Amino acid sequence: MVKVGIVGGTGYTGVELLRLLARHPQAELVAITSRKEAGMPVADMFPNLRGHIDLRFCDPQEAGLDECDVVFFATPNGIAMQQARELLATGVRVIDLAADFRIQDIEVWQKWYGMEHACADLVAQAVYGLPEVNREQIKTARLIANPGCYPTAVQLGFLPLLEAGLVDERYLIADAKSGVSGAGRKAEVGALFAEAGDNFKAYAASGHRHLPEISQGLTRYAGTPVGLTFVPHLTPLIRGIHATLYARLTGEADFQALFEQRYQHEPFVDVLPFGAHPETRSVRGANTCRIALHRPQGGDMLVILAAIDNLVKGASGQAVQNMNIMFGLPETLGLELIGLLP
Repeated sequence: MVKVGIVGGTGYTGVELLRLLARHPQAELVAITSRKEAGMPVADMFPNLRGHIDLRFCDPQEAGLDECDVVFFATPNGIAMQQARELLATGVRVIDLAADFRIQDIEVWQKWYGMEHACADLVAQAVYGLPEVNREQIKTARLIANPGCYPTAVQLGFLPLLEAGLVDERYLIADAKSGVSGAGRKAEVGALFAEAGDNFKAYAASGHRHLPEISQGLTRYAGTPVGLTFVPHLTPLIRGIHATLYARLTGEADFQALFEQRYQHEPFVDVLPFGAHPETRSVRGANTCRIALHRPQGGDMLVILAAIDNLVKGASGQAVQNMNIMFGLPETLGLELIGLLP
């Protein structure tokens, strides 16, 4: 059994980790921390876990995290980097669901996240936890930077084309929409039902902090710097990301076959028939990215549609997928989840 600790279990990614790990046959939850809610039974805050999780929230100083095999950080940006070094020194593996270790260029990270990095030397040791790309490195990693939700959908959508060198990497467009849970579980006017319901809007159109993470990955796959326009939108959904991606073709190929072959052995990427339209509800609650291709009017623009659940494949599900790989478990263990309909 893998002994698991979770730091910051009161947010949406924290409760999603709990939901997944509660039914994982090889995971033993030993601690979940929250300074504010220390002493409260987890099931009192999250009644869906009643009968499945008997733990109480505890203070991080009393959690015994150094006795865990792996610790997940389901915390705001800037927390994991304060505590990771101490845990790693005791032999604990760390999976950070925030952005502390995702961007290799420290100056770029500090610019976009507005704070000094507390352990810049560890960033070079961190493995970017996108299994479809870095599976071999994840197997031996001590520190995992779990990808962001938008970056997961966008990178999986563009990846086969950039690897094959079939598009103009200077002019990529990602038009992505997310449900309100992507903003986290906090009191914020923009996430109120009366504000987000019956409404649709773009935000951070001049620059979103997931942009450098996405560009870093796409540049690696292309082998040359990419030009990416990334515009996120807020939709009146609780969960889900839908990314509409545009790439100008520079060569001809059977693009459907290209995607099917690239992902044929990936258990959590589902390439739909050409011309299909993946829906966010088809992946709600599942660790799946569904992808479909379109070529409008047979022209030189390929449109890729990608849909994920931002809290599962875009966060906690992918984190558990990484844990499975790190500990030599079947990659799909505990993640054989079917999307919720209706």
